[in-house]
Amino acid sequence: MSLEADVLRLKDERDAVLLAHNYQRAEVQDVADFVGDSLYLSRKAMESDRSVIVFAGVRFMAETAKILNPSRTVLLPDLKAGCALADAITAEQLRDWKAAHPGAVVIAYINTSAEVKAEADYCCTSSNAIKVVEQVPPDREILFLPDMFLGEYVRKRTGRTMHLWVGDCPVHAKLSPEVLARARTEHPGAPLIAHPECGCASQALPHVDRVLSTDGMIRFAEETRAPEVLVATEVGILHRMRRLNPSTRFSPIDGGAVCPFMKEISLTDVRDSLAERRYVIDVPSETADRARRSLERMVAA
Repeated sequence: MSLEADVLRLKDERDAVLLAHNYQRAEVQDVADFVGDSLYLSRKAMESDRSVIVFAGVRFMAETAKILNPSRTVLLPDLKAGCALADAITAEQLRDWKAAHPGAVVIAYINTSAEVKAEADYCCTSSNAIKVVEQVPPDREILFLPDMFLGEYVRKRTGRTMHLWVGDCPVHAKLSPEVLARARTEHPGAPLIAHPECGCASQALPHVDRVLSTDGMIRFAEETRAPEVLVATEVGILHRMRRLNPSTRFSPIDGGAVCPFMKEISLTDVRDSLAERRYVIDVPSETADRARRSLERMVAA
């Protein structure tokens, strides 16, 4: 029996749903029940009636699934699947920042630990960050964390007063305006779409046709009829884009834009996770109860 067949069989035997982020390895995406961005997968986890959630992503995503589904078992196939951006701020650092800005509304990007989410008023993803910020009364100060490039993009789009935590995704941070400009020169006429986490995203706008979340990029891929599209984000998304629209050539502006954490999970890891019930992700009830409020606001936005 093939590895793929093993995974499909075990999913049914274990009453499991397999969720995979757009940046996961192609082999994992191909056997997943749902592939998408963090917001989409959070919603699918809540909608599924399976008793086990296997999250092929990174730890903060599995934590989010557990917080939103406390009675279900959540498995992360490889514990090394962390996130450098999530590590950019701790709950203690956030508490200190809040103390320096009493009364401010805290908006935490989903790329944060459960402990940080517990200190936040709202969570958001790149696909709904603007909508979440616009829900905050205009007279309230906003603390946005931890991605400064996404925060600056949202600040410019909304005109809101926002204090930004100095953090970034190392993979997206190196996709700078200079890199985007060079790609434009080398691929004349090809539309360029970029994730708002890209380095100096707000300064890169002259070089970009659309700033899109990963979910927005997937919709763009389905709809475009351009011969070639330049893509500024982690290269794992290209697999899905190419499958959805084989007539368009999707080219990364940097083939080295690879997140090592997103590539930790192999199909063998998924099979072993299902077979051996590893690794179970739990979040302390006190932390989960406090974090759930901010996450439910994100899902509802």
